Amino acid sequence: MTRVRGIAWYTMLTGLSLVFVAPLLWMLVTSFKTEGEATRVPPTVLPQEPTMRAYELLFAGDSQTPVLRWFLNSLLAATAQAVLILVVASMAAYALARLEFPGKKLIFGMIIATLFVPVFTLIIPNFLIVDRLGWLDTLWALIVPGAAGAFGVFFLRQFFLSLPRELEEAAQLEGANSWQIFIKVILPLSKPALATLVVISFLGNWNDFVWPVYVLFSPSNFTLPPGLSILQGAYTIDYPVIMAGAAVASVPVLILFLITQRYVIEGVSRSGLKG
Repeated sequence: MTRVRGIAWYTMLTGLSLVFVAPLLWMLVTSFKTEGEATRVPPTVLPQEPTMRAYELLFAGDSQTPVLRWFLNSLLAATAQAVLILVVASMAAYALARLEFPGKKLIFGMIIATLFVPVFTLIIPNFLIVDRLGWLDTLWALIVPGAAGAFGVFFLRQFFLSLPRELEEAAQLEGANSWQIFIKVILPLSKPALATLVVISFLGNWNDFVWPVYVLFSPSNFTLPPGLSILQGAYTIDYPVIMAGAAVASVPVLILFLITQRYVIEGVSRSGLKG
């Protein structure tokens, strides 16, 4: 009975994995098809005449479609914002989890309340602030505004609360102050949560489409999501090129997840232990 249950369990997991992997495989296969074969009915599973045409067109862009520049812009913006979120959120979360000061619960409640504010209601205020700072049509507009998000603070606070206080008390007996405890004790023990927050923050910025459309105007300053959208014609769609662009955009995300998956799983499983 146990063996049958195990086989059924692995069969279910295999089927579920195929559900998530199949679109990625279809995207990759389509990127190697000709334009005519990509729209053929009934569709072909594997390309009958494999070609690199889509990738050649993608990376042979002119000044209006510099795909490689878009890729580098996305990589820089997503990485810089993820690091900035990590710095801001970790310090705020440690203060709210471990330090005692007047109004701590009120401040934490206000931070949590911002999670219920629809993101689209903040577009106009953020746009006006970015405009006043002179950051329109620059990557600073994609990096700084989201660096103080409430989710990162809440997520890391929950993880810090799960850490035993005895470790901090031992460090205090050795003469360590709050900053030294934070740097030398808390952060090294929080690698799973920090890695998880980096992945989530990177993905949020990497996939963002609406905000870059509002604040970026020059084709050379675009990131991948708004940049790839202009590859779609008004009356025709070159599906292999679109799929090639999507495949290129998915590479950094897959690499990042493969590197951090062990920490991500551990971080998610431990971050909700204490309230």
